[in-house]
Amino acid sequence: MAKILVIDDDANLREVVTFILREAGHDPTEAADGEEGLRRCDAERPDLVLTDIRMPGLDGLALLRHLKQPGRDASPPVIVLTAFGDVGQAVEAMKAGAFSYLLKPFKRDELRLNVESALRAGALETENRSLRDLLRQRRETLPLLGASPAMARIVEQVRRLATVDAPVVVTGESGTGKELVARALHDLSSRWDGPFVAVNCSAIPAELMESELFGHARGAFTGAVGAAAGRVRAAAGGTLFLDEIGELPLALQPKLLRVLETKQVDPVGGPRPVPVDFRLVAATNRDLAAEVRAGRFREDLYYRVAVLALHLPPLRERPGDVALLWAHFTREHGGHGVITTPQLLARLQARPWPGNVRELLNLNLRLLVMRTGDTLDLADLARAEETAGVIRPFAPDAPASATAAPAASAGDLAALIGPLPDDALPLVDLEREIIRRALDKCGGNKSKTANYLGIPRHVLVYRLAKYGLA
Repeated sequence: MAKILVIDDDANLREVVTFILREAGHDPTEAADGEEGLRRCDAERPDLVLTDIRMPGLDGLALLRHLKQPGRDASPPVIVLTAFGDVGQAVEAMKAGAFSYLLKPFKRDELRLNVESALRAGALETENRSLRDLLRQRRETLPLLGASPAMARIVEQVRRLATVDAPVVVTGESGTGKELVARALHDLSSRWDGPFVAVNCSAIPAELMESELFGHARGAFTGAVGAAAGRVRAAAGGTLFLDEIGELPLALQPKLLRVLETKQVDPVGGPRPVPVDFRLVAATNRDLAAEVRAGRFREDLYYRVAVLALHLPPLRERPGDVALLWAHFTREHGGHGVITTPQLLARLQARPWPGNVRELLNLNLRLLVMRTGDTLDLADLARAEETAGVIRPFAPDAPASATAAPAASAGDLAALIGPLPDDALPLVDLEREIIRRALDKCGGNKSKTANYLGIPRHVLVYRLAKYGLA
């Protein structure tokens, strides 16, 4: 049962319409003019409004425009009732936002059909609005985890920069979460319901980059059997994320600069520029200012891209965030109920994390896969790293591995190698002999040998195959 407001200065017509609506199972109310109808709309919040066009005072068209004005709360669908001679005004009402119009006199079934169609459309619009509000609320929950002051500053900067529709460059080491920040800037912006198009400039061959970014016309080059819009136009109304923008070929940088300045893109082989509206967010682990000085990045593009800047600190500079990230990744990887010992957490916080958050995520997954119980401890860490074949050194003050040998001094190495021959000393032969003797010393255990030599296990395996020691 829907609440329907019928507005008409003809009392007989109101009586007939309300009777038909009540017979159809709805709850109709009446208003004799536009002013009363507007007051009832604000007070009763009907699901549908039926209004006559011609009324004294506030007519139906003015009422419709008032209900559909920007900034007003969600208004119900409106069906306009009009005489045959007022069809022009009915069409004008449709342009102003009316759902449909009915010519008097109308039939009972015609009224009921229009009412049911309008109610379904209103219900869909209400559901869509609720889903959009829910999606917006979820997007406003930033995926940036961390309790350190550094991360608090990052979150504050993201919220501030998201409100400005200007290019942003996000800098930081690999694995610090630059794409997450770019997505957060998009989600919190006014373009949140538009597309987010990510392009890794280092992953696309240079000869394909122009077409991939700016699109091409059919027949523009060999193999162009159809037209392609390109990534820039795909981001229209949203955000274009250029990851590793420092890898963008120098020859394409002027074209990107022109797109940013003119808001138009020239497809390869296209007849004319195409207007495009997007926001640029770029990311790099390079020092773009140094790239400009080295001549590998255009200075004018640098100032156009880096209008706003945001730097992500490496994980080693915020060890207080490790425990929070570790707990989050444990849940994400299905480790509900798994406990991490304080000793393991302390060891994790002491690591240098050259791979940053990405390395932490990967290590967490390895430990969960290789664990033998519901508690993660130092033994699980050692087992997971040995299985992965990568033994990373801990921080300088962390306890050394039980199998690691103390570093040899310069005198020890000289005694080991002995006097150098006068004619020649092939370095590959020396390396082969050192690896063979280390392998013998460690009883043929490759993981222990790699740890002894201070190299990753996969590097040792490669050397063993190369020198025929496998």
